[in-house]
Amino acid sequence: MEMKDKDVELIDLLEVVWKRKWLIIVPTVFIILAAAVASLLKPSVWEVDAILVPSKIFMQTAQGQFVEVLITDPKQLAGQINQESYNALIASELKLDIRRFPDIKAEALPDTKLVRMAVQSRDAGQAKSILQSLFVYLKVELDRKVDVEIKSIDTEITTKQNSMKDLDNEIKVKHLDIKSQEIEKERIKGETESNKNKIVISEERSKSILEEMKSVKGRIEDIDLQLKKAIAEKREGSDAISLLLYSNEVQQNLRYYGTLDEKLTLERVTQENLRLDNKDNAEKLKQIDTKIGQTNAEIGSIKNTIDTTQSEITLLEDQKQRIDYAQLVKTPTSSINPVSPRLIVIIAISGIISLAVFTLLAFLWEYIQKRKVIRG
Repeated sequence: MEMKDKDVELIDLLEVVWKRKWLIIVPTVFIILAAAVASLLKPSVWEVDAILVPSKIFMQTAQGQFVEVLITDPKQLAGQINQESYNALIASELKLDIRRFPDIKAEALPDTKLVRMAVQSRDAGQAKSILQSLFVYLKVELDRKVDVEIKSIDTEITTKQNSMKDLDNEIKVKHLDIKSQEIEKERIKGETESNKNKIVISEERSKSILEEMKSVKGRIEDIDLQLKKAIAEKREGSDAISLLLYSNEVQQNLRYYGTLDEKLTLERVTQENLRLDNKDNAEKLKQIDTKIGQTNAEIGSIKNTIDTTQSEITLLEDQKQRIDYAQLVKTPTSSINPVSPRLIVIIAISGIISLAVFTLLAFLWEYIQKRKVIRG
């Protein structure tokens, strides 16, 4: 029974709708046409958008790896734009009335490092100029931080290059020191060789002196033997003058022998001194070789430092090359179709609302007519 009542009620509603169809359709069509005409007469609004990628630098982590770091977080940048931070500057630059300045909407695109900026305006050219001007202001602000980073890198590179020049000069000084040591080494070798020759000559002199001393000693012995014979002959009546002559000759040979002995001693002292000099020279040569070896090791260490510094400079230059300034991934571009007014949407909404309103009015009119019939 309840289902039957409901069916009857639905049929009654449909009968009312059909009965009052012109009351519903005609005004609805009129309103739809009026909304369509009004939409067509309303100026078109275009949306111009651009996509910006903020400036970025590369920072080295504690593990020595380089990671990309944005100068400004895209969400923060979008927030600054939405807060109208640049509207007054742009309006002043483009000579626009700030009271009629169009809204600039910005958003950070999800899962990217990009910022989308959009302006809706009746004048697409003006909207493009606004976004282009906005980009210029943003670029100046963002790139200023990049310039500071680049200057810091350039300063560090210059410091390291100057350090390398100082190290190069230090190597040159050490090479000169090695050359000086080599010259001293050759001088000592020459002196040692000269001393050896002097020792040989002195030894030859010593041999000659020894031979002479033997000869003098032999003469002294002969004279002494003759003196003894003369003394023996004196007992037999030899001449006293002969004895005196023998005695003087012995004295002269003894003095000469003493002179030769002194010369021999002097030669031996000279030889010993020369040997000591050569021994000192040998020690000096060892010290020079040690010093040259240490200097060469220091040069090798400095060269390693230079290579390391050059590698650091290369990394800094690579880091500098990887720095990117703020740029537009998408230049200000107008939408293909106007974003407002949206004719189809307006027609659909006005039609739906009109149908609903005039259908209710039709039911209300039917109700009023029924009440009049019942009272009559």
